[in-house]
Amino acid sequence: MAMRLQTCSVPLFLLLLSACATMDLSPGEVEAPSPRLANLQRAALYPWTDDGQCAVREASNEWPILAERCFHALDRDRVRFRDVTKRCAVAYADAATPAVVALCIFAAPEIVAGAVIVIGVVVVAAAIQEGSDAYQRNASRERAKPKAQTRPANEPLANQAPKPRGSSTGDIFPPPPETKPRSPSCDPIPVRHAGGDVPHNECADKFPPNRYPGMDVFVGGERFDALQVGVRVLWEIKTHRFNTYPDFIQDQEIEKEIEQLREERRAAQACGYDFVVGVSTQAHKDALLRVDRFLNVVVTGCKR
Repeated sequence: MAMRLQTCSVPLFLLLLSACATMDLSPGEVEAPSPRLANLQRAALYPWTDDGQCAVREASNEWPILAERCFHALDRDRVRFRDVTKRCAVAYADAATPAVVALCIFAAPEIVAGAVIVIGVVVVAAAIQEGSDAYQRNASRERAKPKAQTRPANEPLANQAPKPRGSSTGDIFPPPPETKPRSPSCDPIPVRHAGGDVPHNECADKFPPNRYPGMDVFVGGERFDALQVGVRVLWEIKTHRFNTYPDFIQDQEIEKEIEQLREERRAAQACGYDFVVGVSTQAHKDALLRVDRFLNVVVTGCKR
């Protein structure tokens, strides 16, 4: 039975849960969606061998992290996985064992219709229902607390909170915090995706898929576009339109990329990670492998 789940218990539970989440709001007030609540709602769709205890424990994390840590507790005898997008089989290439591909599908940040099929009726796991009830109670108490009063504009300076000091350059705001670790570390450090290249960042999040959606990771002093869910694999994603470049520009681009990719590969391997390069076209892959046949390059098909 597919994700539509022809059963009363789960849809009714989710309907009530969603209704409760929007109660008691003041006119014009919009409550931000809670990642924890969203994860509990998603976990409620699946059968668990531990009554959902692991899912509740990990619900405050991003879904890919929850899925990775709780995959062992999923009742896989009642779940079938279909690689609808074909991303997982391509991402794992020759190492694509059924269990690894299944985890990749289950941990995708977004729900893909038809990817996870549940057999039989799902009754919401006891721990998940209790966790959701507890969340609603806490949310109700928070909404019931009196709101902090806005400080009047003409308040005496003596009563105002001290303002942050400016930077040495004279800016009124302090300098942004450092995002790159001061010393190389093999522990992955998530940081926001660099720049505003939306197609590139979407590809980095969805194709491997990324364990930390919306984040790059620093490992061994190098910045990578993604850390793949469930395995120690770091990714560099290239989405530029390589095929449209003149031959001379292609040669320059490959020379520059090879230098970058070799540095990233050294850092990844020194920390015990595999390293994969994702490119949009077969021509780009072929050009890289002509220079370094030891690179692990896959074609993502991501568009710009």
